[in-house]
Amino acid sequence: MSTNPYAVPPYEQPQAPEPYAQPRQSSRAAPRVLSGLGGVLLTPVALGLTIYGGSLLQRGFSRSLSISEDPLGIVLLVLGGLLLLGVAFLGALSGLGPVLGGLLWGVLPGLAFLLSPRDAMSLVYDVGGSGLGVGLVTWLVMGALVGSGFLLIGAGLVGTFSRRRSNRV
Repeated sequence: MSTNPYAVPPYEQPQAPEPYAQPRQSSRAAPRVLSGLGGVLLTPVALGLTIYGGSLLQRGFSRSLSISEDPLGIVLLVLGGLLLLGVAFLGALSGLGPVLGGLLWGVLPGLAFLLSPRDAMSLVYDVGGSGLGVGLVTWLVMGALVGSGFLLIGAGLVGTFSRRRSNRV
């Protein structure tokens, strides 16, 4: 026995961890499902509100060169933008939501429009009516729908990559 008061008896020494043991990780299923459903369901609502609000403002502006006459258009435009921001924030839970929303409701319709503009325009007017149809066709022709789709995909990828690299500076 040692006379050193700081010596630790062998039975009190901490157990060394197994060299190949991995820490247990929590399941990512719930955040992925929540983000995926949010991206698929909120993105068309957000885009629809934004497009319809912009269409109302455009129609009012073309009549009187003023946007102050249509507060509903402004409210819908801002509400749609906030919902799109919410879809982008879903990337903090899982990148799946913004990526799915951007791909399904932005990039694919934009590519379908580029491949067959007449068919896409007739479908848009049949489904969306005149108010939403004019705004959606405008977004398709300008490439704004494809651009917003790629922005949502980028938000989802940034959320995924930042979560994977969270311990690095």
